[in-house]
Amino acid sequence: MKKNILSTEKLHKSFSSNSGKQEILKNLDIEIYEGDFTVIMGPSGAGKSTLLYAISGMDTPTKGEINFYGREISKLSNDGLALFRRENCGFIFQQTYLLDNMSILDNVLVCGFLKSKNRNEVVKKAKKILKQFNLSEYIWDKFPSQVSGGEAQRAGIARALINDPKIVFADEPTGALNSSNSKVVLDTLSEVNRAGQSIVMVTHDISSALRGNRILYFRDGTIFGECFLDKYDEAKIDRISKLKDFLDEMGW
Repeated sequence: MKKNILSTEKLHKSFSSNSGKQEILKNLDIEIYEGDFTVIMGPSGAGKSTLLYAISGMDTPTKGEINFYGREISKLSNDGLALFRRENCGFIFQQTYLLDNMSILDNVLVCGFLKSKNRNEVVKKAKKILKQFNLSEYIWDKFPSQVSGGEAQRAGIARALINDPKIVFADEPTGALNSSNSKVVLDTLSEVNRAGQSIVMVTHDISSALRGNRILYFRDGTIFGECFLDKYDEAKIDRISKLKDFLDEMGW
């Protein structure tokens, strides 16, 4: 039986604007399981990123609870949330947000040093991860502007994994990449998931969603449905028709 890593109870998020109160998340009850590659899909503007930021502790819900391994995190202070994220979470975004004035290697190292003061250990681990993602020593000293989009995004994944997060949150990680770079990044995510890494990813792209084994469809502030797939295997083409049938049913 899968272990629950994260859950919400009646999660609610609203904003006030000149046009009135906008409800983005409406009393959501969600469970995320250890080792899963969970994908959140839905129409543009549905609030998928808001949901991701809420459950990852990057944003505070208006009401409701978020529990991480049974511990409520939704009422932590800002400092408490920062510590929680540093200790437990990795983040990958559409834009890599690598520091322009730092080398690829240093961008990974600076996150590692936030958690561990053992410099030699962090450097050794960072180099190992970069090599694992086919980022050779040739680019370690280059600045983000000097490498390809795919290389920068893989460096971003290495940065997300340097502190051994219990869960990785990814927001449209291939949204700014061409098809060949997207495949390399998705292959990397699939590889770390096969090794046991829990991932929650927001995407609007079907080819990206196919990497997940559980698809949650988000619309009108709530989860409309879910689809379960086997762990990703490029040779299994039946998962494509299963996902497309599900999305048709959801009104995609």
